[in-house]
Amino acid sequence: MEKSEPPFQEFYKNLFTNHEAWKEKENGIFDNVEEWELPLIDLSRLHHGGWQGADCKREIAEASQKWGFFQVINHGVSSDILEKMQCEQMKVFRKTFYEKAKNHRELNFPMGSYRWGTPSATCLKQLAWSEAFHVPLTDISNMGGFTSLSTTMEQFATMVSKLAENLAEILAEQLGHKSDFFKQNCLPSTCYLRMNRYPPCPISSQVFGLMPHTDSDFLTILHQDQIGGLQLVKDGKWIAVKPNKDALIINIGDLFQAWSNDVYKSVEHRVVAHKDSERFSTAYFFCPSYDTVIQSCVENSIYKRFSFREFRQQVQDDVKRLGYKIGLPRFII
Repeated sequence: MEKSEPPFQEFYKNLFTNHEAWKEKENGIFDNVEEWELPLIDLSRLHHGGWQGADCKREIAEASQKWGFFQVINHGVSSDILEKMQCEQMKVFRKTFYEKAKNHRELNFPMGSYRWGTPSATCLKQLAWSEAFHVPLTDISNMGGFTSLSTTMEQFATMVSKLAENLAEILAEQLGHKSDFFKQNCLPSTCYLRMNRYPPCPISSQVFGLMPHTDSDFLTILHQDQIGGLQLVKDGKWIAVKPNKDALIINIGDLFQAWSNDVYKSVEHRVVAHKDSERFSTAYFFCPSYDTVIQSCVENSIYKRFSFREFRQQVQDDVKRLGYKIGLPRFII
């Protein structure tokens, strides 16, 4: 019977046989990481208006400044859709590795959607022990075959798109900018979903599920299971995020940090691998078109003006050349 697991140990054999790579456990990459709860915001208060709505908006902005991450409940995405989304994604990842990698006709994802590992990795610390389907929203409606998957993805994407737009407008408003910038530039044709699976990892103390990084977008909305593994930097140290089954996690991306002139923070985060458990999550990335120019909403910006295309290209160049992303520091004046 064909396996569904990506062939990490066969494909990256040279990394595992490299004696220096095995010493990374001694660096204590994942040691002494405390579990914290992210700021929890009940979005139902937005419907009440008045001081409750104002308080809710203030909390969203405050969490974006101090944490760069927060979690929301009563967010408008039904629990039924979230459960179906997780069920459908589990089914698709159970397909054989060959079917996933070769984009079997039953899946009908766009070519290049399936990704696993880190092709550019030169050491274990650069290897992502994960697999994912990276699907632009415009391609979801074109999927056939896996009808229940495409239908569920479309329903999920529609709901989280609306949530992302609302949150972006609130964050702009809290900076004193009633702006339709996001409505005009972050369209379904420019945003995408990423379904992630983090397989059990026999050397979980030495590799990441996903390397430390910041997100190259305005906002990310994440739905995850209860396994845990997401970690972020708070006050200069790594903390583990305690899962909440009723909440969606929101984090600020690089573009919002630049647009807000460093008021809102795009925070480094990572996923740790588990030795015995698999973990699932779905992320929605709120992105503009490649031609969209990102510039600060205030005068005296600390960042140069840049297009999203320029930013993406710089990130790709750095990853190819250095093995990791530099991001916003490349665009400081």
